[in-house]
Amino acid sequence: MANILLIYTGGTIGMVRNKENQSLSAFNFDALLKQIPDLKLLDANIDTTSFPDPVDSANMGPSHWLLLANILNDNREAYDGFVILHGSDTMAYSASALSFIMRGFNKPIIMTGSQLPIGILRSDARENIITAIEVAASRYPNGEPVVKEVCVYFEYQLLRGNRVLKHSSQQFNAFTSPNFPPLAEIGVDVHFNYDHLLPAQQTDDNKHIQLNPNIIAYTLFPGQSHKFLRQLIDGGNIEGLLLITYGSGNAPKDIDLEGTITQMIDHNQPVVNISQCYSGRVRQDLYEAGRWMQDLGVISGKDLTREAAITKMMYLLGDQDKSNAFRHWMQSNLCGELT
Repeated sequence: MANILLIYTGGTIGMVRNKENQSLSAFNFDALLKQIPDLKLLDANIDTTSFPDPVDSANMGPSHWLLLANILNDNREAYDGFVILHGSDTMAYSASALSFIMRGFNKPIIMTGSQLPIGILRSDARENIITAIEVAASRYPNGEPVVKEVCVYFEYQLLRGNRVLKHSSQQFNAFTSPNFPPLAEIGVDVHFNYDHLLPAQQTDDNKHIQLNPNIIAYTLFPGQSHKFLRQLIDGGNIEGLLLITYGSGNAPKDIDLEGTITQMIDHNQPVVNISQCYSGRVRQDLYEAGRWMQDLGVISGKDLTREAAITKMMYLLGDQDKSNAFRHWMQSNLCGELT
């Protein structure tokens, strides 16, 4: 039997409704487990742990990602797989961040949650938890884990963690992976798409990771004044800029935007370009509206999601060696995050 560690961080899946104001707040992890007696029927030994103080996913950030990394590293030898219960709002950010931080961990790290609290009759929590554990416990006959990466499991699909985005706050299938196919589809049986799973990676040093959050994600819209961006860059300790542009990576050639980009690149502060479109990739060489940025030295984010681009920048800027070769690493496929 596989040994699985279930890690509760907080989020809707383990919440109860306050009778006075009807707001949702986290409740005791032991009470959550009592809602799923079927866990005892799984072919796995399940242990549990949780954050000392459960965190609403809106409050999750780099310090919590590093806390999760410490929990995973501390328990690496004792468990065959890990399931992280997490709020859905920022799950794509956490999954992306962990994919970089835990690169080379080579064990299943399955993140899941729910759209409705587990105590509600129609909740999606039970199925998500049960199947996430089943996926984490899946092994080949030689004992090697089937999954060796960070994934998100939601509503009958297993998705690569650094490829997902949350596309719905109302539907049970809250997550989608527009630029990469599912790693597994779950019906009566679990059907893994073996060709899409990451192979084992050379172990990276994931015990001394630092993340640098001093970046700006800047979304373009028509009629926008870019003077405010320049003022923000001039007045802040900004070390990286993520441009979220139109179509295949296009932006208006505005004097303030151009000046800001030039200023940052001249100061060895990287500027990365991703698209507002969920599907597709950045091609800065296709149109003049993108080529001017390429000529300035803006880095193409290719088909990275916003969540993967932001967390990858934090990861690279937090590592002195990788930061010095930022362009190379940003455009390299580290753990399945880009095509």
